[in-house]
Parts: sequence; C-alpha cells; structure tokens
Amino acid sequence: MRIGLVGFGQGGRFFHAPLIASLPGVTFAGVVTRSAERRQLLANDYPAVRPFDSLAQLAEAGVDLLVISTSLHGRAEVVMQAIELGIAVVSDKPFAADTVQGQQLMDAAERQNVLLSVYQNRRWDSDFLTVRKLIDAGALGTVTRLESFIERYAPASAGTTSGGGVLRDLGSHLVDQALQLFGPVRSVYAEMASSPQAPDVDHSFFMALTHRNGVVSHLGASVLQNSPRPRFRVSGTSGCYSVEGLDGQEAALLAGRTPKSEGDHWGAEEHRRWGWFEQGEERERVPSEHGGWDQFYRQMIAAVQGQGPVPVLPLEAVQALQVLDAARRGAQLGEVVTLAEG
Repeated sequence: MRIGLVGFGQGGRFFHAPLIASLPGVTFAGVVTRSAERRQLLANDYPAVRPFDSLAQLAEAGVDLLVISTSLHGRAEVVMQAIELGIAVVSDKPFAADTVQGQQLMDAAERQNVLLSVYQNRRWDSDFLTVRKLIDAGALGTVTRLESFIERYAPASAGTTSGGGVLRDLGSHLVDQALQLFGPVRSVYAEMASSPQAPDVDHSFFMALTHRNGVVSHLGASVLQNSPRPRFRVSGTSGCYSVEGLDGQEAALLAGRTPKSEGDHWGAEEHRRWGWFEQGEERERVPSEHGGWDQFYRQMIAAVQGQGPVPVLPLEAVQALQVLDAARRGAQLGEVVTLAEG
C-alpha cells in the first residue's frame, strides 16, 4: 500500500505524516509541497520520503491512496483532481467550504467509482469513545443534553484562514460527533465572534442543535478562552458524565511521539485523565477508553483493499456541512434555522 500526502503545513506534518509513517505494510510514497522551507522540514523528518511539485507527479510515481491536507481555500479542487485521476482519497476536514461544494465532491466520487473519506480523527478520541460506550451501555439512561466544547487560549490561531475559521475547523469535529451520537438535526441556533482585524474569520462560536430524537447538543469552540469548560458533559435520566481537558493524541504528535514509537501505549490516557459519573450524591471516577487516531487509516486501508467501508462516509461529511452552513446563516441573521428533512 502506497500512500501520498498533499500538503506539509501543520496538519500534514503533525496530524497525517506521523500516522502514515507508523502504519505497518505501508510505503510513505511522497509529499506534494513546493515550499523550500517545508521541503527541508520533510527531509529532516522523513529523509527517505520524496517531495513532489504537483499531485499529478506524485500520482504518476504510483500511489494507492492520496491524503489532501492543504488550506481550505482550493482544497476542493485538489480533492476533485485526485478523484478524476481515479485514486482513493482522504480529505482533511473541513471537507469543503459549504454543502454545495461537498455534494459536488461526493457526486464526483460516486460517478468515478472512487473511494472518498474525510479525516474525522476525533471519532477516535479517548473521551468520545468513553461517551459512546456509556451511552450504548445505558449507564446515563435516556440522554437529554450533550455539552461538547474545545476551548483553549491560542491567540496566534485567531484570524488564520487555513481552516476557514473556528466554526468550520473545530466545529467540523464537534458537529460530526453529535451527529454520530444522536442523529439528524431539526434546528440550529448559533453565535459567532471574530476580531476587527479579521472580521470574516471567526475565532469562537456557540451553537445549540435540536436533534430529531429530542436530544439537545450545546457545542462550542474558541482559541481565545482563558478558562475552558469541560470537554464533555453528557446529561441523562440516570446520571451525568463529565471530563476535563483534551484527548492526549494531539499533544503527543506535536511532541514527536507516534503510534510506532509508543506501541500499545498510544492513545492510552491511563491515570492522567479521568472522567466522572455523577447522580445526586453519588460520584464515581470513570477511566477513559483507549484512543486511536491511527484506526482511521487502518480502516481506510482496509476499504481500499476491498475489505470494508471507508471510515467516514462522504454523506456524513455533507450532513455535517449542512449543520455548519445553517449555524453560519443563523448567526449572521440572528435566527434559529430549521433544516429540511431527508
């Protein structure tokens, strides 16, 4: 299995390349980047991996799977080029600039009979897997409200356009997780904040989703928050689960640790991070499940080999885009937006 990467910015360098290089039986076939600085970083990090000037050159060298991790502006065109070449493709999130663009990519992949998936790696966060396990086991009873936030103080990230703003970037994860847990959304209320220096790029958002099954999801993210809320708080008729802080895989990758270097310890929160189950005066510690962002790639490789579905369906990514589009429209208009069924 030969995997190529397009883009070697922070996403490509830290959140894709280390996972690709850790996969057993995989050849890291090359990276498309024309930046002299990034080519030097590639040579430092992966001396045996060849740089390419274009996706076409990398495809000609031979790849079974292309991973697209470029800036959101222009990303759809690169994904479309991979589809037209007939090569299985993983798109970084956000999948597209809006629902229309995402639908076009999904339709093109279907016409070309090309496998297409979206890198929703946070489906394999330790905390999300713990939430899912508790819900599936009925430990919380009937869930009434999900509260899910990614908040940090990182002012250098405010106003950056590569991910299309915090709503498109981190919101893609939060909406995807909520849809995975509770299904389609009936209505969306949202608020967004941006700075005068970059009025078109939001640095914070809040949204309230009402799912068709009656569950309400409160979602939010910020890169200018000094006092973050819990990562998750899930309330049900039999109790509440909450957990502070973020899954450790992001920090591990930024520190140079990988699934290959860590082995079975990769994704294990162990005693560093516990959640809590609470009901009245009862309070019990809940160990976090084992996270595994590399599982996305393992499932994608299996799909390319004809051994199962892609890990994230394009339709799921388009459904998340519909919610994000509604949130942006509602925040701009100051209205609750109702989504059409179907």
